[in-house]
Amino acid sequence: MEMVGRKSFTWPTMAVVLTCALLVMLPQVYSVRYIVGSRFGWTSNVNYTNWAKDKHFYNGDWLFFVYDRNQMNVLELNKTNYETCNTDHPLHNWTTGAGRDVVPLNVTKTYYFASGKGFCYGGMKVAIHVEKAPPPPKAAPVVSASTNLLSSLRGQILIPALFATAAVWDAFVLLW
Repeated sequence: MEMVGRKSFTWPTMAVVLTCALLVMLPQVYSVRYIVGSRFGWTSNVNYTNWAKDKHFYNGDWLFFVYDRNQMNVLELNKTNYETCNTDHPLHNWTTGAGRDVVPLNVTKTYYFASGKGFCYGGMKVAIHVEKAPPPPKAAPVVSASTNLLSSLRGQILIPALFATAAVWDAFVLLW
């Protein structure tokens, strides 16, 4: 009976795969997914203006609408239709039918969302102002706590000497 060997990945292959995975995930590191209405979800009798007022929404964030799919929907409106609750001509209907709709905030602007079927008149609407993402914080300058001889020797002589010794040892072992 012949044994079929298992195909194994070499470390360069794994390094390439991990690097690609990190590059794909990197933009998602800074984005935030907001559940609209928090624990109440997208429903009536929630003040969405209060819910949104202390939050900063940035380009790349996501809104997650959770609601009763048989009664409500998620419509993106222009400002005029938002203010008058005219849901007859939405800019976009985000309703997928599952009651779990995800809206990417990928443009720096103010988004206007409302639920049709009369729910907008009961306050089921929210304006989301999306800002450009802030720059990452700058690194603090490195300040040396002490400049004694030991720390100088450790950083400039001891560690390079350790690596040189290890390299010589490896070469010696390979030749032996």
